[in-house]
Amino acid sequence: MAKPAGDGAVSLANARIVLPDGVRDGALHIAGGTIAAGPAPGSGEVIDLAGRHVVPGFVDMHVHGGAGASYQLGRADEARRAASFHLAHGTTTTMASLVTGDPEELAGAVEGLADLAADGVIAGVHLEGPYLARARCGAHDPALLRDPDPAEFRRLVRLGRGHVRMITLAPELPGALDLVREAVDAGVIAAVGHTDGSGRAARAAFDAGARVATHLFNAMRPLHHREGGPVAAALNDPRVTVELINDGVHVEPAVARLVFAATPRAALITDAMAAAGMGDGDYRLGVMDVEVRDGRAVLAGGTSIAGSTITMADAFRRAVADVGLPIERAAEAASLTPARALGIDARVGSLEPGKDADLVVLDDDLRVDWVMRRGRRL
Repeated sequence: MAKPAGDGAVSLANARIVLPDGVRDGALHIAGGTIAAGPAPGSGEVIDLAGRHVVPGFVDMHVHGGAGASYQLGRADEARRAASFHLAHGTTTTMASLVTGDPEELAGAVEGLADLAADGVIAGVHLEGPYLARARCGAHDPALLRDPDPAEFRRLVRLGRGHVRMITLAPELPGALDLVREAVDAGVIAAVGHTDGSGRAARAAFDAGARVATHLFNAMRPLHHREGGPVAAALNDPRVTVELINDGVHVEPAVARLVFAATPRAALITDAMAAAGMGDGDYRLGVMDVEVRDGRAVLAGGTSIAGSTITMADAFRRAVADVGLPIERAAEAASLTPARALGIDARVGSLEPGKDADLVVLDDDLRVDWVMRRGRRL
């Protein structure tokens, strides 16, 4: 249970505050659940951080579950458990991602998750499917994939009551570009992913309004020097945010390094499934059986990667330690860039006055020491 930070005013003294343009030594002031420009009058609480780093609370725009729980059925108990697990590891803003399901399953899940979004448990719902390419289905059941269906999409948006925030689709499918336009008109972010389409198809989707590339490289036609495909299309488009699963499994550090050199719009994600925080074993992702061995999740009996088992704290730390990013760049990729992609950067994503006091205090190894959300220390 989160506890109030004193009387609502607190100063984090002797902190190394990680900002988008670098690291500043000093104090970070919080009042009324937001970051303040200076200390509040009177006797607020003072916490001496003894030189530890403070980074913005992580924003995970693509996550399916954790702590043995999944968002897939829209059950409040499971969704709260997954969100609480990731919150304890620094993710103060989390989306709830759904893999492909049958129409009634998805409708029920969206309806249930909308209540949790209204309560602030999650930031919204991400539909990863069902309008995906069978050739790049990954851990989605190919039997449930279908062509874009405007009527189904409108129903899901209606049931989501404004909380369906993003949909991933393959732009080469019949009717996909029309659905991209409809999503944009409905205030839903369109993302290109699970696609076997060409670079031309991806560019057409971006021109139609798509603004995200879902887990770049994974479940999409690969980069080739004579046909760059969706990877080159996304990296070359200044309007597009590219997701990156920085777990050392989906994308090796050398490739991640190239992505960060190519674009300032790389957003770290976890794509975490229920196994995150649980160890090796047998799990489910939607209707698919998943085996986790040595932290690597694959479809049972196969080789297709089925999400990850990491937290955003892991992805952030790997960005510094393995990819070699400066800490401020890693923090931007874990917080501000995804917040911008979701259109919520006026409220979260950086440690600037007026924004929510969502932050993570790190130890000397850049591991989570403690977390604050909206001015409440967990």
